[in-house]
Amino acid sequence: MKLNYRLQAARQPEQGLPVVLIHGLFGSLDNLGVLARPLGENHRTLQIDLRNHGLSPHAPTMRYDEMAQDVLALLDALVIERCIVIGHSMGGKVAMTLCAQAPERIARAVVIDMAPVAYEVRRNDAIFTALARVSDAVVIQRSEAAQMMAQDIEDAGTVQFLLKSFYQGHWRFDLESIERNYADIIGWRTQAPWPGPVLFIRGGNSPYLDDRYRDQIRKQFPHAHAYVVAGAGHWVHAEKPEGVLRAVVRFLAEGEES
Repeated sequence: MKLNYRLQAARQPEQGLPVVLIHGLFGSLDNLGVLARPLGENHRTLQIDLRNHGLSPHAPTMRYDEMAQDVLALLDALVIERCIVIGHSMGGKVAMTLCAQAPERIARAVVIDMAPVAYEVRRNDAIFTALARVSDAVVIQRSEAAQMMAQDIEDAGTVQFLLKSFYQGHWRFDLESIERNYADIIGWRTQAPWPGPVLFIRGGNSPYLDDRYRDQIRKQFPHAHAYVVAGAGHWVHAEKPEGVLRAVVRFLAEGEES
């Protein structure tokens, strides 16, 4: 599968490996722009639309091994032999899968608010209801869609995030395929341990990454480090971009010094 992407050269002479940025569920390659722009001073940055998202092709399945292979095929096409990978939420699981599938090609990894575990709680059912409500109503204007979604989603920020993928009355992500594959998306198959450095960034108010998952993280990523951004939820990079960026820059600098 040929993924849609945005590849940008470093604005200054390159001082590090290319940085690959992978968005989360219902997102697109623009979502991690808050990190791509500053990191682009010294790194080539590659922002990716995963399958069934953004302008990438749609597919009937969304297993993590498949999504990781999509990314590896893109890296091959762009002749990127080794890179740093940063992923949020679902994209974090894709990043962790890349570490297992191609361990020699990943130098460092940053996982934003996601653990290498299968989650038992379905946290997005209200979102699925809201998205389907908009699709069934065949509305065109974002303002109309926002009003309809507010019936199911209380958080206005979540509504605005989802509307970034609403274009001319249609969702750019494949809602039907995402809902059909939701068990795989919240699921996880334990990976072989990867000895490379991984930074796990957690939103302090988020339930996705907390001490319950410490043993699973250490088992699969024995050299993992953690950073908690206080006062932030699951979309921590959007809520507290300065804190996330500081943690990422410091983590990448450690790699340059070693």
